[in-house]
Amino acid sequence: MSTQFPPNMSEKTITNKTVPKKETKLITIDGPAGAGKSSVAKQLAAQIGFYYLDTGALYRTVALLGLKNQVDWNDPAALVSLTQKNLIDYRAGRVYLNQEDVSEQIRSSEITFLTQYSSKNPAIRLLMNDLQRKIATTDHFVTEGRDQGSVVFPDAFRKFYLTASPEERARRRFKEQQQRGENVDYQQILIDINERDYRDSHRDVAPLIQPKGAIIIDSDGKSLDEVVELMKRHIEMPD
Repeated sequence: MSTQFPPNMSEKTITNKTVPKKETKLITIDGPAGAGKSSVAKQLAAQIGFYYLDTGALYRTVALLGLKNQVDWNDPAALVSLTQKNLIDYRAGRVYLNQEDVSEQIRSSEITFLTQYSSKNPAIRLLMNDLQRKIATTDHFVTEGRDQGSVVFPDAFRKFYLTASPEERARRRFKEQQQRGENVDYQQILIDINERDYRDSHRDVAPLIQPKGAIIIDSDGKSLDEVVELMKRHIEMPD
């Protein structure tokens, strides 16, 4: 596997031996599902001049790879072997599989379902962790997920744990789905979120935890802009 440098930098593809072009900084945002990590990470990265690293897209790409090759989903080793034989690149917010931009393909509902087979596979997580670390050597990044500050980047420049009450997260998701014209039930969304929280915090592989040294941001009652501004103030504080 490999990734490439973002635009305006060296075109050389990263290999197992990478020499960083400059000293880089990394900001991690961890937290439960529905806390707004992706939206916050994207806006924060844009405002402070960092790249945004969509770690979930990497696992989705592995799932797409498995689907394209009709892998046996009940054979974790087969998915690992397949992943090792193919090239996954991440450049300027776009993800590529063997030089093909698959950024849209990985957003289908089928891939959303199949991603469980890549994200829960310990060997795949090790491969993706390594890929993320290689990406992070190329420039300044804001990255988000559930194990970024605890497992992948424990020495990040700034680590945040973004959270919100289950009720607040359910309200946000309910509103988003209503705006898309979907027929949704708030109580069912709340149940789903509570069940997801339990699964994420009790899973054997990379469970959701608050990273050591992370700054806790509770987004209840706060707008996206307010959360981003609060993080920026913490980033600007001297070490």
